[in-house]
Amino acid sequence: MALVVQKFGGTSVANADRIREVADHVRRSRDRGDQVVLVISAMGKETDELLSLASAVSTTQPGRELDMLITAGERKACALVCMALHDLEVPADSFTGSQAGFVTDTNHGNAKILEITPGRVQAALDANRVPVVAGSQGVSTENDVTFLGRGGSDTTAVALAHTLMADACELYTDVPGVFTTDPRVCPDARKLGTISFDELLEMTAVGCPKPAMRSVEVAQNYGVKLHIRSAFTWEQGTWVVKEESSMEQPIIRSVTPDTSEAKITVTGVADRPGVAAIMFRKLADAGVNVDMIVQNASEHGVTDISFTVPDEDADTASDLTKKVADEIGATGVTADRKIARVSLVGAGMKSHPGVAATMFETLAQEKINIEMISTSPIRISCVIRQDQTDAAVSALHEAFDLSR
Repeated sequence: MALVVQKFGGTSVANADRIREVADHVRRSRDRGDQVVLVISAMGKETDELLSLASAVSTTQPGRELDMLITAGERKACALVCMALHDLEVPADSFTGSQAGFVTDTNHGNAKILEITPGRVQAALDANRVPVVAGSQGVSTENDVTFLGRGGSDTTAVALAHTLMADACELYTDVPGVFTTDPRVCPDARKLGTISFDELLEMTAVGCPKPAMRSVEVAQNYGVKLHIRSAFTWEQGTWVVKEESSMEQPIIRSVTPDTSEAKITVTGVADRPGVAAIMFRKLADAGVNVDMIVQNASEHGVTDISFTVPDEDADTASDLTKKVADEIGATGVTADRKIARVSLVGAGMKSHPGVAATMFETLAQEKINIEMISTSPIRISCVIRQDQTDAAVSALHEAFDLSR
């Protein structure tokens, strides 16, 4: 008998028919002899709808109350799934994040898990019942409801799998697994049977939307077996594994596009020690996550600095930088939302020279200009114009023969 944590995302439980499909899948899993713990996200776009409603009634939106509102979506969905299970004569109990034992810090909107005491979940399992846990939530050390942030249900599932010593954690979503690139851009994109934790972490860091990067970090840190698969076809998906050395290891595993970032350029910055520290400390204190950074060569004692931030933080980053312009000796600040990042990811590039050259040559052949470059041992990222994203992805996917 295996213990499996199964997480179902918003599209997987978007309506009554989908909820009944999930319940039937759980019944079939139990019929095979598995014990199942469910983690459920809010239905469809309900989180977006709740946020929109909050904006319609409030301009202040205190974090405590916003978390109380948003987490209602997951609680509603897990109760409905539990009802559908009872209709199939599958004994089940629904639990909020706090009832399931998730204790978090006090950071509303993006809380971090401090510990899990899953006594009630374990008791339900011991009674041969299915625990159905509301994802992406917990209770803070100050006894307030907290939200783990977007994609937090993935993190809930992986953390619970570790705590319960589950045999595997299955993340069900609307895609069959991890692909070599976005199949909507490249119809010949190939589903990967396995991928390493390091490669998937790089992919999620540069734009791959699923699973949530935090969940992959937790799975890697605690050795949780992770399986990313479809809730619509129920076919085998992609297993996330430790990196294995192989003579046939692919050089590149994926081409990952990301159109969710903006570029901030600060011009005429005095080239002296401490200037960058002042600017980026202000951004860090405001919770702005800075990614790629490029500083031009100094000329006549001044330089330009460009960096990328999530598009949603572009206004904040631009406003903050403008406020400290005099302090850092800057003459201008501009925000560019028409950029995209295209990344190559693959553990094989560590031992294969020429990857960067091939990437740059391929983009040049497509007349695509590179504005910024960033690298890691298993990733190369280029910032380009947003309207050239699809062309870049298709060309790189073909250049590295990823459809085979």
